[in-house]
Amino acid sequence: MKYRFQKHYTRDEAEALLPQLRAWLAELNRLRVEVERYDKRLGGLNTEGQDTGGETVNNWIRGLAGMQKVLAEFQRREIFIKDLSRGLVDFPALIGGKEVFLCWESDEDKVEFWHDLETGYGGRERLG
Repeated sequence: MKYRFQKHYTRDEAEALLPQLRAWLAELNRLRVEVERYDKRLGGLNTEGQDTGGETVNNWIRGLAGMQKVLAEFQRREIFIKDLSRGLVDFPALIGGKEVFLCWESDEDKVEFWHDLETGYGGRERLG
């Protein structure tokens, strides 16, 4: 059978990653706020026709690079961030030979839900 994803997580494998995922999501949200702050500052400088070089641009680039580094960790593991602010994450998995997503939100203690690849969060069902 041909699957869309190379890596499929068991519930235990997904749960073992939760402490690391919580740390990465917190870092991504922190960097996102920082980048948005520099975006606003740079936008203001651009409209005023000022030189936009210097520290603000360097900090903005550092923030983006930091986000890219953390996002690469998710990508490498084939773990998908569905909503960064909520900490909503999907792990490819197999249930009964069918490819699905294990679905976890950062305020949940364990991985307790799954959904079809197409249905998304609205189609979440509790794991047996």
